[in-house]
Amino acid sequence: MFKVKIADFVIEIDNKYDFVKNQCREYEVSGETCDFAVSCTYEEIEAERELSPENNFSNGYLESICLYRNICLQLPERDALIFHSAIVEVDKDAYAFAARSGTGKSTHISLWKKHLGERVKVINGDKPIIRFNGSEFIAYGTPWCGKEGWGENTSAPLKSICFIERSEKNKIEKLDKPEAASRFMRQILMPADEQKAIKTLDLADKMLKTLDTWLLYCNISEEAAKIAYESMSGKDKK
Repeated sequence: MFKVKIADFVIEIDNKYDFVKNQCREYEVSGETCDFAVSCTYEEIEAERELSPENNFSNGYLESICLYRNICLQLPERDALIFHSAIVEVDKDAYAFAARSGTGKSTHISLWKKHLGERVKVINGDKPIIRFNGSEFIAYGTPWCGKEGWGENTSAPLKSICFIERSEKNKIEKLDKPEAASRFMRQILMPADEQKAIKTLDLADKMLKTLDTWLLYCNISEEAAKIAYESMSGKDKK
């Protein structure tokens, strides 16, 4: 059992295996009052294994997945949610990129790093937490950051969200709310509990009303990053 501080929540994790404690070492804290606690059962671990039996994942890895899911199910009532995306910070603003698996999300983030150099910080490459603090949405790094391991224990105000589609030519456009909502809902965890589901939907609606949402058609050229950054940051209007 140990404590972590993620998205400014102090969480007690009752673990069975060392994998998740090692994974969370940069977020571990002690002596702080917990906001909530999570654990998972052996039955949950085995149920997770049945989803991909061909991969032969370790018990520790599967426990980590279950524990993070259980953390995320606690978030909606605390004005936060997990948003399956990669988030970068540039000049103290955060930008989220979401896409279907295999579309090239990681490749696009690499292009931002190439285009903007050391100005780019990857907050999280896969499973960040977004939290509303009463006035703005804040993107937080988590220990669950994708196979590349891109992420930091840091946070930044979220400025906009971009959905990525492959294309031979680079083009970016703003999404209307219905299309943005349809794409957004594919990237979040919807709780089975009715009250938590309602809170998740309320938070999603607030995000979509507050943040600009974009659709980027892109290839793997640096021009794609330039077009995306200039539009999402508002630099193209200056």
